[in-house]
Amino acid sequence: MNRREFLAAAASAAALGCAGPEPDRYARGVKISGVEVFELEVNERGPWVIIRIQTDAGVTGLGDASHSGRGEPAMAKVKEYVERIEGWSIFDLEKIKQEFASEWAEHKRATSCAWSAIEQALFDVQGQVLGVPCYELLGGKLFDQVRNYANINRGTLDRTPAGFVKNAESAVEYGFDALKMASFDGMPRNGSAAEREAHIQLGYECAAAVREVLGPDRDLLIDAHNQFSKEEGVALMERLQPLRLYWLEEISRPYELMSYYTANSLMPIAGGESLYMLDQFAPYILQRCAHILMPDVKYCGGMRELKRISVLGETEGMQTSPHGPATPIGNMSAAHVCVTMKHFGVLEFSHSDAPWRTELVDPPEPMANGRLTVPDTPGLGYKLNEKTLQSRLVA
Repeated sequence: MNRREFLAAAASAAALGCAGPEPDRYARGVKISGVEVFELEVNERGPWVIIRIQTDAGVTGLGDASHSGRGEPAMAKVKEYVERIEGWSIFDLEKIKQEFASEWAEHKRATSCAWSAIEQALFDVQGQVLGVPCYELLGGKLFDQVRNYANINRGTLDRTPAGFVKNAESAVEYGFDALKMASFDGMPRNGSAAEREAHIQLGYECAAAVREVLGPDRDLLIDAHNQFSKEEGVALMERLQPLRLYWLEEISRPYELMSYYTANSLMPIAGGESLYMLDQFAPYILQRCAHILMPDVKYCGGMRELKRISVLGETEGMQTSPHGPATPIGNMSAAHVCVTMKHFGVLEFSHSDAPWRTELVDPPEPMANGRLTVPDTPGLGYKLNEKTLQSRLVA
């Protein structure tokens, strides 16, 4: 079915007063026909990868496969997987997921990013052909706007208190009332105790300087990036307690240590950004490795899996605050899920990564004062701005 046939059929159904089954019948006939994959130059933390699924109805859908690393593995998997599912229905999400299930263990992040992006794009297409925003496919929204915190870490190349303060001031001026930083990055893993302590002290001084910028009424989030031993982690919580953190994220990788921190914490503990699929999140949740879950829509398995993870977390009293240094596509994909969550907290936003990010999509990203408005238009609500897209492609 081509686009003209699809639209003609839908118009005929509307003329006959068929508000339900008839449009659905035509929507079910829409098939996957191909994909475009775009790699965009951003900064030294890695490129952005955006995909655009094509259908035989001429409707296209967008997804985000960015993951703070080399883009090629995920890009290759997206192309391979879409070729394998050409001709399948846009509603075959579970069937497609099972088609690639055996590859999760072998290809890990490449497969999880590729599937997550494909799933986002198919939700975008589904919403468009059904004439509803994506959140309607996930249970309907509870609120209109999503609170975002500004990740100032990725854009801070000067890793001193002054460097972090400069980006913190920019984020506050932009209207954000919550900021995240990872001032302990670069910890000498095999360094002496004195070298590690000096680095920890510098990280604390950076965080303290940002707290001064934020004042008492804005929130400060710290990401420790799994660099601390048990003894260091306990000492870190004690040292950071005066800074009144909104959360401390990913102190250590082993589940038993995260469970220990959560049970004995002096502040909320967050984590889970690197996990994918409910199968990996289930033990993390049941062992209570965090107070706040951070699945990332770009590699946790997509929008539906993000919702499933949040529901399981809710049964254990956990808040969900999705990880997401992402393109506007990834942020909006997550936001459509967030507005359906009872226990949603806050969503990540990459501040200062790419000054052109707002103009990458059409209409421009609806972010104001740290709040992202989720549109009521069908699908995700975005098209790519071709001029901006073409100007940022990796050569």
